[in-house]
Amino acid sequence: MNIVYFDLETQRTANDVGGWDRKRDMGMSLGVTYSTGLEEYRIYREARVDELVQQLLKADLVVGFNVINFDYEVLMGYTVLDLPHYVRTLDLLVDVERRVGSKPKLDNIAQTTLGFGKTADGIDAIKWWRERRMLEIAEYCCYDVKVTKLVHEYGKQNGELFYTDKFNRKQRFEVAW
Repeated sequence: MNIVYFDLETQRTANDVGGWDRKRDMGMSLGVTYSTGLEEYRIYREARVDELVQQLLKADLVVGFNVINFDYEVLMGYTVLDLPHYVRTLDLLVDVERRVGSKPKLDNIAQTTLGFGKTADGIDAIKWWRERRMLEIAEYCCYDVKVTKLVHEYGKQNGELFYTDKFNRKQRFEVAW
């Protein structure tokens, strides 16, 4: 089975484009995938967005964090395809929210489950885009894909993940991936 782990960063914030309902106008700065079939990371600039979409369409399963409500929405600014209906997807955030009733961040789940988290956040990546610091965006986005992969693999192997709730208490929840 070829699992493709996926994340992207944007060129603009929601404020820049007039609100969260305009994600398709945010523009992709970089997209990153890791394919278990190819055993490699791929980095896509905006000019190669069609290749990224094709890799997602060919995957047996795409795994991401908030990919349905964010990443696919940004990508649909470049394609006529309704990606959530064409791509078999496991959106970890959707599954976590269904199980725990809240939306802990990927960094929270990774820190609590694995002992390490993300290296930056999306606002940093937009700042780097404006400064044309593509290497920093690529490193950050690759690391996010790796964190997503490790969280998914941990959950799949152990049937559980952990997060810290709003009262800073460690919480356990079951997953069935």
